[in-house]
Amino acid sequence: MSKKLIGNKAIACILAVFCTLLWGTAFPFIKLGYSAFKITENEIGTKLLFAGFRFTLAGILVFLFVWFSGKNLPKLTKNDIFAVGGLGFVQTAAQYIFTYIGIGFTSGTNTSIITACASFFTVLAVPLFFKEDKLTFIKIVGCVFGFSGVIAINWGGGISTDTLFGDVMILFSTISAAAGNIISKKIANGRNPVNITAFQLIIGGSVLIISGLICGGKIHFYDLNCVMILLWLSFVSAVAFSIWTALLKHHPASMITVFNLLVPVFGTILSGVMLGENVFRIETAVALLLISAGITAVNLSKSKQVD
Repeated sequence: MSKKLIGNKAIACILAVFCTLLWGTAFPFIKLGYSAFKITENEIGTKLLFAGFRFTLAGILVFLFVWFSGKNLPKLTKNDIFAVGGLGFVQTAAQYIFTYIGIGFTSGTNTSIITACASFFTVLAVPLFFKEDKLTFIKIVGCVFGFSGVIAINWGGGISTDTLFGDVMILFSTISAAAGNIISKKIANGRNPVNITAFQLIIGGSVLIISGLICGGKIHFYDLNCVMILLWLSFVSAVAFSIWTALLKHHPASMITVFNLLVPVFGTILSGVMLGENVFRIETAVALLLISAGITAVNLSKSKQVD
C-alpha cells in the first residue's frame, strides 16, 4: 500500500473502520473456536496456547504474503530487536495474558467497558510522546462520547462490583493495549510496518505459547473446522495489525486509536448475526451514534491542527 494512499485522511479513516470490523469478527470466531477446540471457561493455559497459535500463525501469514508478492522477506536488524520485541511483548503477549486471567474473575460487561478505556488512555498519553498530537477539549469530549457509547451497548448487562482482581487485570490489559499503540507509533518511523507486524506477532505469539504450555495448556485439532477458525483469526490479525501499524506511522495516534471504540459494536452486531444472540436493540443503535460522534469530534479536532 502506497504512502500517498494511506496518508490520505479520508482513506485512513475508511481503513481504520475496516480494521475494527475485522477485529470485531474475532468476538464470535473466538467463541466458535472455544467450542470447536472444546476449551472450557477455566482452561486459562489452553486459551493462552490458542491465542499464541493464532498470533504466531498471523506473523507467518505476513511473511508468506510478502514472499508471494515478490518483495524482500521481512528482516530484523540488531537495532530493531529490542524495539519490535518490546512491542510484541506489550501489545500481543502482555495484553492477552492479562485479558485471559482477568475475564475469569470479572463480568463481560466490566471487561468491555474497561477495555474501551484504551482509546481514552492513548489520547491522553500521546501528547507526552508526540508534541504535535496535542490534547484538546474537543478530543476529551469525543472520548467521553465514545466511552458513553460503550456503556450504552452494555446497558443492562449487569456491572459487577465485587470483581476487583479481575477488573485490575483487565485494566492492565487495557494499559498494555494503549502502550502498544504508542510504541507502535514511536518505532514505525524509519521502519517498514509490515516488518514490524510480522515480527511483533511472532514474538508475542511465541510468548503466549510458552505461557500456555507452562500453565498446562493443550490444543487438539478435532476436525477441519478447527483449522478454518484458527486460519481466519490469524488472517484477521495479520491484515488488521499490518494496516493499523501503517496508519499509526502516517497519522496522529489519537486520530487512529479512537476508532478502536467501534470494535465492541462490530463484535456485538456480528455475534448477533453469527451466533444468534439478541443484540439488535435500541442500545446498539445509540452506542453506534455516540461512538461515531466521538470519532468525528476527535478527528475534527485534529483537522484544525497543522500536520
